[in-house]
Order: sequence, then structure tokens, then C-alpha cells
Amino acid sequence: MPNITERDCRAEVKQRRKIYDASCSGLYVSLSPSAPPTFFLKYTNPITKTRGTHRLGVYQKGEHDVIFWRKEAWKLKVRIANGEDIAQTARQVRRLQAKQAGITVGEIIDKRIAWISEEIETRRHAEHGVVIKKAPRMKSWQEQSRHLNRFVRPRLGRMIASEVTKHDIAQLQADILAGKLIANGKPLKASVSSARHMRKAVSGLFNWAAEAGRDYVSTSPCVNLPLLPAEEPRKRKLSREEIRLLWRGLDRPDITVDRRICLALKFALVSMLRSVELLHIHRDELGRDGLSSRNPLVVVPEERVKANRVIHQPLSDLAVEISKEAMGNYPWMFAGRWSTEPLNKKAMACALRGNKASNGRVRSVGLCEQLGIKPFTPHDLRRTAASLMGSIGISRATISLCLDHTIKSDDHGAVAAVTGKHYDQDPRIEEKRAALQKLADEIRRIISSPMDAEEEMRQAA
Repeated sequence: MPNITERDCRAEVKQRRKIYDASCSGLYVSLSPSAPPTFFLKYTNPITKTRGTHRLGVYQKGEHDVIFWRKEAWKLKVRIANGEDIAQTARQVRRLQAKQAGITVGEIIDKRIAWISEEIETRRHAEHGVVIKKAPRMKSWQEQSRHLNRFVRPRLGRMIASEVTKHDIAQLQADILAGKLIANGKPLKASVSSARHMRKAVSGLFNWAAEAGRDYVSTSPCVNLPLLPAEEPRKRKLSREEIRLLWRGLDRPDITVDRRICLALKFALVSMLRSVELLHIHRDELGRDGLSSRNPLVVVPEERVKANRVIHQPLSDLAVEISKEAMGNYPWMFAGRWSTEPLNKKAMACALRGNKASNGRVRSVGLCEQLGIKPFTPHDLRRTAASLMGSIGISRATISLCLDHTIKSDDHGAVAAVTGKHYDQDPRIEEKRAALQKLADEIRRIISSPMDAEEEMRQAA
């Protein structure tokens, strides 16, 4: 095995490789087409007796050349021979540097957001081989960023990160539960859900900051925090009378909400898809024959799916009818105001609840108020559709398929989680198609039946 030479470090690199040094065991240089030559030392930890790798530094002609890094490697080998844990020493140095630099929670938040939003190459196994795509490191990075900026930064942003204690986190949690947290000059509404989102975001932040190689903090302060109160499960679903009132109301000429949002609400009920899954449907996701296909289908890519897997959702005749009116000649099924992009994922929710200015003035009246229906959210339409399916005799296993939920049991008993995750990859399209068509038939029956006297009087008023 020859020594590492200057020529090795300056040569053009076409593929990644390592060159080990003959005169200094464990020393090697990593060569890559996309990074400068970097020196490392492999060694055995004298305390734990485990193998480790220590990064020495980057090659620079003249000052930090091969001879320089070979000498640095020998210095480290002497320290290791004397019983020093150089990895622990490096961590202590980084923590001291971070403390002396006074890195704040706000600065770590900025670094964390930049890291989770960075696009990296991901490899996915598809039917036709491996597909390489670029995507953000964390799929939910926008939600994580929003929670950090909304809950954590206002209270802890200026604090030195290493000085934050579990009592600071606990007090922040208590203030969120009591509605005492201030954002944009006004207190936020008390919410168990907000406190839960804050805990998840701040725990991820400090765990990331404490990882080896960063060491912005020695340990995470998010330990032994008070338990959160149990959240009340959401049970809102529309009754048959409310479905009839909603469906007919969405077609009223006096409704001030954009027609495409009204159609999206109808589509959400008949397709059982989530808001982000249906509002961004592109013509390319409808297959070669599109909505004119004998068996229409929408293929939702994994990037928009909560469970990070492709959804093959059949479209009933009612769903196709709604889709044709909504899409027209646009590339998106539900195009936005300028038709160059899809509707915002919050479009339906905003339309249902309306919009108020900061001074309390009503900018737009919500659909629920216009139609005289008890407030509900777009997600409640999924619960409504699932309940309708159950009421007409469709099995819960099939309902779970249509909702893209993990099936934990079927008619034969419990189903192992690994079965659905790694083995049973059949999308059960025909099974879902039959169930969704029965749902569409039931909705048609509901909206075609006459209203009761009380509803007729309310409509007349």
C-alpha cells in the first residue's frame, strides 16, 4: 500500500474513493467529484474499545497539504495511545465553542429549518425500477417551521440554547394551555393541540441540536415534562339532512364562494381524499384517458400523502361529473384564481369558516353561516363519508382502504402491520371502486329526497 501523495489530492476525480496511507495506519483521504479532498483517521477508542473515525480536515495546497495532515494524524495517535477519548474531547470543545459564541435558540431554529427544508436525493422502489427524486429532507418541514416560529421563537428565541431548562419548556407549555402566549401582539387561543405541536417541534429541535457532530447543546431539556391533558376526539359528522342542505346550497346562485371551492367540497365528500391530496390533482394524475376512461382513477403521488405512499383512488360517476365541471381545460382539477397553480390547501377550510380582519370586522361570511349549518371542517367530510359507508353495510376494512388507513384487522382477524407496509402492495382498486360507487349512489339518494318542513322554512327565510 503506497503513501498518499500530492498528486492523488490534485488529480481529477470521477468517482468517490478512499486512499489509505502506508506510513500512518488508519489515515486516509476521501476523494469525491463533489467535495474537496478530506483527511480522516480510523482508530480504536482506548476506553470503549470500539472503532471510530475522526475527521481531520480538508486538503489545501501549501499550508494544509499531505505532510501537514500526516503530522496531525500522528499527534492524535499519540493522544489515543495515552488513553484519551478524542471523540469526547472534540464534543467538549464544540460545546465550549458554542457556549462562548452564545448561540441562541433562534439561531438554532434557523439552522434546523435550513436543514429540514434542504432538498436531497431520495431513492424509491417502483414497479419499473428505482426512481431517484429530489425532495426536502423532512416532508412536514413547513409545519415544523411554523410551529417553531409561532410557539418557540417568541418565548425562547433570544435565550442561550445551552441555558434552556425543562422548566422553561414546561412554562411555555403551561402558558399555551392557559392561552397566555402572545403572537403578533395578541394572545393565542388556549389549545391542547397547540401545546402538543409545540412539544413535538421543540423536542425535535433540541434532539437535533444535541446530536454528535453538532453539539450545540449537551442534552435536550425536553425531559420529564408535565403530561398534557387528553384531547377530546373529534366526532363531527354531517347528518343526511345537513348533507342535503350543503349539496343544494353549494349550487345556489347567491353563494359568494368561488364555484371551484364549492365543487372541491363536493369532491371531498364523494372521493374521501384529504384536502392536500385532492386540491392539487393534476391532469397527468388521471391516467392516459383521463376522466373519459372506462374505469376513471386518480393516482396521488406519495409526496402529498400522509402515509408517504401512492394512493390509487377510483372515481365514481358522481366524482367524475364533479371533476369534469371543475377541471374544464385547465391542467389542475381545482385551479386557483389565475389558473396557473392549484387552489391553496386551506381554500376549503377558509371558505367554510369565513374570514375576519384583526379588528374583528368580517371580510367574508363563511359557507357554514351562509347555509345555516353547524360549523364543520373539510376533514369532517371524510368522517361523514366513512359513516355513510358504514350505514349502508360496507365493511370497516374496505372503509379503511378508501380512507388510506392502515388495516389492523379484517374479517379473518388481526393483520400484522408489516403485512400492509412491506408485503401486501395490491391497491385493491376494484374493491374500493365498488364501495365508492355505493357511496355516490347513497349521496344521490340523499340529495334527491325532499327536505322536511323545518328545512323548507329555513330555506325560504
